[in-house]
Amino acid sequence: MSQINSNRMSPHVYRTFAPPALLQIAMPMGGLGAGCICLNGYGGLQDFSVRNRPATTALPDSHSDHEAAFALVHIKGEKPLTKLIEGPFPKEKLYDQGLQGQGYRHGGYEGMPRFENCEFDAAYPFGVVRLEDPALPLKVWVTGWSPFVPRDDVSSGMPCAMLEYRFENTSERDVEFEFSYHLTHLAGDETPGSLGRWVNARTSVLAGDGGAPMGVRYSSDLSAQAASYGGAALCAVGWTPRVKAMWMRGGWFDGVSALWREVSTGQFTENAGDEPVYDIGSRVGGSILGSATLKPGERTSFPIVIAWHFPNSDLTIGQLPAADCGADCDCSAAPAPGPAWRPFYAGQWRDAETVARCAANQYETLRARTLAFQHALSSSTLPSDVIDAVTSNLAILKSPTVLRQENGNVWGWEGCFTETGCCSGSCTHVWNYAQAMPHLFPKLERTLRHQELERSMDEQGNINFRSALPDGPTMHGGHAAADGQLGGILKICRDWHISGDTAWMEDLYPLAKRSLDYCIATWDPERRGGLFEPHHNTYDIEFWGPDGMCGSIYAGALSAMAQMARHLGRMGDADAYETLARRAAQFLSTELFNGEYYQQKVQWEGLRDTSFVKSIAGVNESSDAMKRLLQAEGPKYQYGSGCLSDGVIGAWMSTIYGVETHMDREQVRSTLRAIFQNNFKSDLSEHICLQRPGYALGHEPGLVLCTWPRGGKPTLPFVYSDEVWTGIEYQVA
Repeated sequence: MSQINSNRMSPHVYRTFAPPALLQIAMPMGGLGAGCICLNGYGGLQDFSVRNRPATTALPDSHSDHEAAFALVHIKGEKPLTKLIEGPFPKEKLYDQGLQGQGYRHGGYEGMPRFENCEFDAAYPFGVVRLEDPALPLKVWVTGWSPFVPRDDVSSGMPCAMLEYRFENTSERDVEFEFSYHLTHLAGDETPGSLGRWVNARTSVLAGDGGAPMGVRYSSDLSAQAASYGGAALCAVGWTPRVKAMWMRGGWFDGVSALWREVSTGQFTENAGDEPVYDIGSRVGGSILGSATLKPGERTSFPIVIAWHFPNSDLTIGQLPAADCGADCDCSAAPAPGPAWRPFYAGQWRDAETVARCAANQYETLRARTLAFQHALSSSTLPSDVIDAVTSNLAILKSPTVLRQENGNVWGWEGCFTETGCCSGSCTHVWNYAQAMPHLFPKLERTLRHQELERSMDEQGNINFRSALPDGPTMHGGHAAADGQLGGILKICRDWHISGDTAWMEDLYPLAKRSLDYCIATWDPERRGGLFEPHHNTYDIEFWGPDGMCGSIYAGALSAMAQMARHLGRMGDADAYETLARRAAQFLSTELFNGEYYQQKVQWEGLRDTSFVKSIAGVNESSDAMKRLLQAEGPKYQYGSGCLSDGVIGAWMSTIYGVETHMDREQVRSTLRAIFQNNFKSDLSEHICLQRPGYALGHEPGLVLCTWPRGGKPTLPFVYSDEVWTGIEYQVA
């Protein structure tokens, strides 16, 4: 029985979910840039993304989720009963994932008897699963969390997941029971080409400071330089478990079958493990078990920690090719030994055992600090549904979307597929939308400014909007992104305001100036206040001619630069940028505002870039039909007279960053009204979307990226125009 106070304050609940919505819940628990394990809506664990890459079960073809963890409760007495501490297994998971949803690859636990009733309380950074069953005299709460302490990036970066199993006796008699937790090996290697045959895996008892067992230690016999090298730990917190450090070795489902027999008959046996695995065909793992007797109405809890430590990564993206030293060079061209990079936590904790001990020793303090943050959020006057929506998105910081290198620098994907990241390099225009990290972990956010300006920008000022991993110089063969690069100027000003560190801002000022001057020379060479030349943007195309979206960011960036220059006493710069900022705001008002909202003025003639003019002359287009379309409508993938949900995004950035622009406030408000009136659909069943309708469809509501209330929709508008990007509504709101 846990010695930790089981009556300590509980997290505030924002929303409660019941089946079938539970199928869609997967709450990441882990560290900032340290990977995660997800608590699902039924109280189980899934998506063990602990090896510096995604490993999720979102699609049926995913083979990443080889790991398993589960808890059992065994009621003793005349009529003993054993249950898996999870809600009913969703049929949809079987239909969607087939054998992958049944643990086929290493022998599953999914078919064990489960609790009948289940609900999930959303309370991020906590998630609480409530379980009841008429056959059991116990009610169970499963609370999952991991340290989330704003400004404490080390504690918030611990590679671990915490789980609390709280039991309440709901009967009128004493109840004696055993609680056990079981975790497969997270650190072993699979035999190449095999279906679940493990090698190089070892499990042993994790002992406490006084020699008493704490849990199970998982290690590998690989070289310490290998990409798969690493370890894990399962640790009891505040209670002394009985430990089975090694499951039965065999094939098929032997290990889990023998484990169920022991637990369900009250015959749990302990062992020390520590025998290497050299080709085992069933799951390899370890277990901990505790027991308690509860009087009617009494409660107790069993907290546990799952920690991991994979210190090597061979993932490299976007790096410059190795230089050719020439025939006379006597240096070695061989790559340096060791991993390409190491995660931040590898420099903070020696191994998974160290992480587990640290988490266990600081458990109450870390929980209290995380709970204080959660209560601060819940005390907001915002509606609980809004708080839930905002806080749930904080979980992205704990997901495999975010990586952090040993030197402390952050690097991120745009999102994740099941087994790899999607769209690399802390993409400047995508990460323009993100606002949590600069406020909660500002030190981490500022590393992105250094990545952009010091390592991703060339001598001319072109920023590669996808940075390299590990961080370093990048190639510059592609387009610069106007919205991302201009947004970076605004973010320097924002991060300066948040930190109050003028010296930091002053150090980056010359680089920021180079970046902004490049933007002006490239897209507004005549300094008229609009982005006339074709400019790449977050929709993965170029806008030809000035538009409200990028134009509003341009006006904000100029105003931000003028503000920073003025603060530093660089009055010549300040006056020049201020003058152009006023011109940009005036251009938006007089040239792009149509009386209701800002739009785009498509232009391809009279520009320095003549590529489109050449294309319609037949240089680049072979289709006669396409040539006729281009001659009639101009470049593909524009929005022209459309009402764009991002159409005034620069005004939003400026407002929340503390930057005063000269944009007409009534025109901004009018644009926002038009976006809501035209683009928000309470029912999408009649909406046509030929790109990716899976974000929202049918009778669901959603904010469409662009509509054409005044007509004039291009035959081929920008490629995402009819989609619902579930996130754009935050900045619009």
